[in-house]
Amino acid sequence: MATIYYDKDADLSLIRAKKVAIVGYGSQGHAHAQNLADSGVTVKVGLPATSKSLAKAKAAGLEVAAVPEVAAWADVIMVLAPDTAQPALYENEIAPYLAPGRTLMFAHGFNIRYGTIAPRKDVDVSMIAPKGPGHRVRETFQTGSGVPALMAVHHDATGTARHVALSYACAIGAGRAGVLATTFAEETETDLFGEQAVLCGGVSALVKAAFETLTAAGYQPEVAYFECLHELKLIVDLMYRGGLSYMRYSVSDTAEYGDYVSGPRVIDPRVKETMRKVLDDIQNGGFAKRWIDENKGGRPWFETQRRTETDHSIEKVGAQLRTMMPFLDPVTLKPGE
Repeated sequence: MATIYYDKDADLSLIRAKKVAIVGYGSQGHAHAQNLADSGVTVKVGLPATSKSLAKAKAAGLEVAAVPEVAAWADVIMVLAPDTAQPALYENEIAPYLAPGRTLMFAHGFNIRYGTIAPRKDVDVSMIAPKGPGHRVRETFQTGSGVPALMAVHHDATGTARHVALSYACAIGAGRAGVLATTFAEETETDLFGEQAVLCGGVSALVKAAFETLTAAGYQPEVAYFECLHELKLIVDLMYRGGLSYMRYSVSDTAEYGDYVSGPRVIDPRVKETMRKVLDDIQNGGFAKRWIDENKGGRPWFETQRRTETDHSIEKVGAQLRTMMPFLDPVTLKPGE
C-alpha cells in the first residue's frame, strides 16, 4: 500500500520558519506562491525583469525580485519554470547562490530523473507535485479543500528534507486531499505516461477520431461536438466522484451495455501494446531526449503541430457553440497564447 500523509501528519511551523522563493509565476507558480502566503509563509517570487508575469505577482501582493536575488535570500527554492528552461536557469541563476543546507524543490521530477540538473550533495532536493493544474490548486485551496500531491526526496543532506517537504505540501493545501510518498523516477514516468496515453494525448486523439468519424458519416458537426467533447466533462465528473462504477450507475442501461460491448473494441490489445511502447520510450529516455532537442532547435515541429491542432474543425465548431453558453465561462485563446 502507498504511504499517504495528511495535514495531521505535518508540522506547518517548519515551512513557516523558512524563507521560500518561488521561481516562476505560471500555472503552478502563482498557486504555490499565493497559497503559501495565505498559510503564513514568507514568500518571494523570482522573475526576470522582462517577465510578463511580474505585474500579476505584484498585483497579488507578493514581493518580486530577480532569480539570483531570491536564490541567495531563500532557505527553500521551489523551481516552477518550464521543464526545458530549468537546467540553464539552475546553472546560471540558482546554483551559484545556493548555500549548503538549503532546500531545492521541484513540482515535477523531469530534470532530476533525466540528469539535466545535478544538484550538489550538500543541499536537500525534494519534490511536491500537485496532481492537477495550478488554477485548481489555487481554487480548491480557497474553498477549503485541496489537490492531492506526490512527494519525493532525492537527497536528504540535513535529515529533515521529508518533514520540510510535507510541511510545504500542507501549506499549499495538498495535505487536505493527501500527499503520497513516491520517487522522482516514479512521478516523472507515470506523469509523462498519463499525459500522453490518457489525459492529454489519448483523450484528445479519441475525441478527434470520434468527431471525424461522425462528421465523415454525414452527421452535423454541432451534434458531433456535443456528443464527443461537451458531454465528456459530465461523464468524467461522475468518475471523479465515484469511479467507473458510479458513472455506470448514473448512465442508462443502454449506455452501460454499450460501454461493455464497444469499449474493448476501441481500446483493444493493440492499444495496450502501443501504450507499452509509449511507456518504454519514457523509461529509456527517448521521449525526453527528443523534447530537449526540439527545444534546443527552436521547437519548429512543436509549433507547427500547435497551429495545426488549433485549426481543427472541432475547435472552430466548439468555439462558436461555447459563445452561446456564457455560463461555461468560455475561454478563447488569442494567436500565440
